[in-house]
Amino acid sequence: MQKKISTVNTLLDALPFIKDFAGETIVIKYGGSAQESGELKAKFAEDVLLMYLVGIKPVIVHGGGKSITSLLNALGIHSEFVDGQRVTTKEAMKIAEMVLSGEINSEIVSLLNHCGAKAIGMSGKDAHFIKAKPIDMEKLGYAGDITHVNAEVMQNIINEKFIPVIAPIASGDDAGHPGYNINADLAASEIAVALNAKKVIFLTDTPGVLDKEKNLLSSLTEAQIKELKRDGTISGGMIPKVDACLEAIHGGVAKAHIIDGRIEHALLLELFTSDGVGTQIIGANA
Repeated sequence: MQKKISTVNTLLDALPFIKDFAGETIVIKYGGSAQESGELKAKFAEDVLLMYLVGIKPVIVHGGGKSITSLLNALGIHSEFVDGQRVTTKEAMKIAEMVLSGEINSEIVSLLNHCGAKAIGMSGKDAHFIKAKPIDMEKLGYAGDITHVNAEVMQNIINEKFIPVIAPIASGDDAGHPGYNINADLAASEIAVALNAKKVIFLTDTPGVLDKEKNLLSSLTEAQIKELKRDGTISGGMIPKVDACLEAIHGGVAKAHIIDGRIEHALLLELFTSDGVGTQIIGANA
């Protein structure tokens, strides 16, 4: 009996958060180990289904850089990176779209639908809902910078009770354009802003933002992030993630979170517990 009461108490603890987030859009950047481990994939699908069933409107944006690199290597196509960005030739663009839209997106949609959710896969090319321009065609090829997100396209899908699962491929302006390869973190941020999302959550392979002693920093402001960048505490692959968080905050998203996707049910721990997990980035007025 005590175990049953404990279960009920856990549900009651989550109730205020369920009430707060019901009806709200939450954008999730899905990547890292959570996207690669079979067990973590199943836990992620359960988390998203529960969010969906309690009235939250989840939107999933996924990456797939490792899978793209693996297929390029298997085909004998050299991968090159400049300042952390993949140099995306026209040939590499075809492979990126094949992996992101054809393989990874389909797998996520299938997993969610198998669990009982209503998921639908799409890329930014669908209805041209994400448009982009080249960051630097000479240096980076078809690596793109988002110029517009058509929120109405996604909102119509959400209104029909579907969960959008989005591959970060954007359309160009010309007919027959191969499209643009978009950084998935930045795509999630731009989509969160366009949808006026309550939160954007980035699943990573780290506990969050760490200080120089590797202790978790549970909450950060923009001013603190600037200082941590300046002294080298925030460096490498964490820089684009905090930059994506700040872009979302600047665009009106209430909070952005960087959480450890290697933890089972990390999404539920962040959303429905008082302490949460990972690092939250908040605006000056939060």
